[in-house]
Amino acid sequence: MFEFLKRKPQIARPIFESLGTDMHCHLVPTVDDGSRSEDETYLCLSTMRDAGYNKVICTPHFQYPRFPNEEEDIKERYQYLSEGLSKRGIDGITLAGVGGEYRIDSGFPERMEAGKFLLVAGRYLLCEFSLHQQLMGLDETLFDLQMKGYEIILAHPERYPYYSSQSHRLEHFKEMGIYFQVNVLSLSGFYGESPRVKAFEMIDKGWVEFLGTDMHNTLYARALVDATHDRKIERMMSHTTFMNAELLSLDANSSSKF
Repeated sequence: MFEFLKRKPQIARPIFESLGTDMHCHLVPTVDDGSRSEDETYLCLSTMRDAGYNKVICTPHFQYPRFPNEEEDIKERYQYLSEGLSKRGIDGITLAGVGGEYRIDSGFPERMEAGKFLLVAGRYLLCEFSLHQQLMGLDETLFDLQMKGYEIILAHPERYPYYSSQSHRLEHFKEMGIYFQVNVLSLSGFYGESPRVKAFEMIDKGWVEFLGTDMHNTLYARALVDATHDRKIERMMSHTTFMNAELLSLDANSSSKF
C-alpha cells in the first residue's frame, strides 16, 4: 500500500467524469476482500477522484459463508468510516451511502425472506453470481425478487465464464428487465481478454446501464490509473451514456462529505 503512495502514478485524463458516481466498490475496511484500512480507502478514493468520480457508494460483499455480513453492522462500519475520513479531508469526492453486493448462493433464500437488503441509492439490489459455476434456479430467484418489487442490477456479467459463449442467457436476463453493470477494469483487460471482449460486446449492444469500478484496494487503484490511458475506453466514454449520473439525485442528507 505504501509503495503506491510513494510512486503514485498519474491519471491521464478524468475520463469517467460523465459518470460522476461509482456505485460498486469495496472500500469499507476489513469486512470483505476489499480495503484493509482507512488509509487504503483514502488512497483509493483520491485516485477515483482524479479519474473523474465525485460520489462513491460502497457495496460490501454479502456472501455465505465467506462474508456473512449483517446489514446493521455494515451500516455502523460505514458511518464510522465516513466520520473518520471527514476528519482527514479530501476535496472533490463524497461518500454517498452504502449498499451491498449480494451473492445468490445457498444463504440467499434466507436473506430474501428477511428482506433487509442494503439497496444501492436506496433503490437497486446489486446481485452477483458465482464466478465459477452456474447456479440452478437463477431465473426463478430473479423473478421472485422482481415480484417482491426489487429492481435488480447484475454485477459484472462479463466475468461469468459460463456465459462467455451463452449470449442468449444474458439476452434473456435483459428481456426480464435486469440491469447490467460492467466493471471499468474489465474494459482494460484487468481480468483477462475474455471479460474485456464480452464487456465491450455488451456495451455495443446497448445492454449495459451502469459502470462500476469494483474498487478493492490500491492494486485496483493502479489499474484504474492505467484505464485512463486506454484510448478505446476513452472513446467509448465519449459516445456512450450510462445511468450512473442519475444516482447523483440522492438525498443530500444521505451523503457525507470528507
